[in-house]
Amino acid sequence: MAKESKLIAVKDHLVKPGKKIKLKDFSTKYKGKALNKKESELLLAKSREQLAEMQDKLYAHNRYSVLIIFQAMDAAGKDGAVKHIMSGFNPLGVKVYSFKAPNAQELDHDYFWRHSLAVPARGEIAIHNRSHYENVLVTKVHPEFVLNEQLPGIESVKNIDNKFWDARYKQIRRFEKNLAENGTLIMKFFLHVSKKEQKKRFLERIDDPGKNWKFSLSDLKERGFWDQYQDAYSEAITETSTDYAPWFVIPADDKWYARLAIASVIHHHFERLELNYPVVGEAQKAELQKAKAKLLAEDDGGKEKSSKSAK
Repeated sequence: MAKESKLIAVKDHLVKPGKKIKLKDFSTKYKGKALNKKESELLLAKSREQLAEMQDKLYAHNRYSVLIIFQAMDAAGKDGAVKHIMSGFNPLGVKVYSFKAPNAQELDHDYFWRHSLAVPARGEIAIHNRSHYENVLVTKVHPEFVLNEQLPGIESVKNIDNKFWDARYKQIRRFEKNLAENGTLIMKFFLHVSKKEQKKRFLERIDDPGKNWKFSLSDLKERGFWDQYQDAYSEAITETSTDYAPWFVIPADDKWYARLAIASVIHHHFERLELNYPVVGEAQKAELQKAKAKLLAEDDGGKEKSSKSAK
């Protein structure tokens, strides 16, 4: 991925730990001139091959796991990013989870419970399409939802103050740090789409019968809270972008660029793990040669060749 690493500066999308951000300061479009849609699609196809090779090493190495989180406003392209970028991975080693509103059983546990059940095992990759961050995003815009959690000391929306949200950000940092310290590589992507582009994509979903199922009137209702969501995302990203679980703000108006940028970030962080296939010792190499000799001594039916036929 040498060429695209020069065309896409990973650091340009990274939110540095401790830096206070406002999403309005980030572009939703690709501003460069070195890439176009056709070239990016060719680069993305190549990157799939490279990511597949890294996944194979991840599984064989069996020391790390990878957690990839996607968050965004509706119609920003999360599903498409998962489909196009991850299609090169072996499905046996990748699990994709799309989290909806919590059900009654999930609400009877702490808000990390259902996400903890979906963290990847060693050697595996887990993709969370929406995540534990919904608990400082949707609930931040609609604090009345927090009341469904039946939390001690939270009797009304009045109890949900800045101290409450600060505690949640701290809980999230602690949750992710625990995962990272136990071998999980975490990458968090916010697909940054403009309100104008979201309107365009909503209209496409309404006009295209094949996309009607993707649109819900609730999507339009949430669009009415656009500014509140932008503020909630800005604060959540500011508070939880860390060295061990960084956030990347990806321009999402141009889907072709967003997909390549995400693939480049993943590739960059995979390389930092310095993954290798396990080294085989001399004793095991000797056993392999014995096995090879035995296999070569067999006829096509799997039986050992007679000394006569061997001559």
